Amino acid sequence: MNDYYLLMLLLFGASVLVQSYLSSTYRKYSRVANTRGFTGAQIARMILDENGLRNVPVEMVPGQLTDHYDPIRKVVRLSQVNYGVPSVAAAAVAAHEVGHAIQDKVRYPALNLRARLLPALQIGANFGPLLVIVGLVLTSPGLFWLGIVFFAGALIFHLVTLPVEFDASRRALEILSARGYLVGPEVVGARTVLSAAALTYISAFAIALVQLLSFLGFARRD
Repeated sequence: MNDYYLLMLLLFGASVLVQSYLSSTYRKYSRVANTRGFTGAQIARMILDENGLRNVPVEMVPGQLTDHYDPIRKVVRLSQVNYGVPSVAAAAVAAHEVGHAIQDKVRYPALNLRARLLPALQIGANFGPLLVIVGLVLTSPGLFWLGIVFFAGALIFHLVTLPVEFDASRRALEILSARGYLVGPEVVGARTVLSAAALTYISAFAIALVQLLSFLGFARRD
């Protein structure tokens, strides 16, 4: 079990570094204006319209890196800075979120699967570890294995999230470059921002995987 604890510690440390890298990368390219002078909101609106998604609104939300696409309400939401600032980072993030809207339009399989699984898997992520711990404390195999099943479902959510996010970034970079919204080094900057964001999803999956393995390690020990 010591190996599991060591690996978990290393992964948590790596996760902190990844978050720090994302924050520093985002800050760097938030200060770099894009040549065309388009804000994130303008980029999002133009890409949406070009893809026949004129009915999808672009809204501003508070916070930093709170940007997301809501597949239920069919709306792209951008954080305040990305919404109104003509930076490379804003363009990258806006195009990425619109990438999710395009996925929704074309019924991208992984996005549809994630949307269907989300309610159940959120329960698994919240209650799985708790059930495992309660099962161990009360020496209840039933609760323990129920927690394992719940937590395994949360791991599946992290796994399904990876292709969804990677594909949205791929679509974003292709559009930004092909349509000339970003040029030259700006495209490289956008790729750097989106690659840094992708690392956070990879680290989340790795941590969830090691947590599940550590729980299974308790079962083998007992």
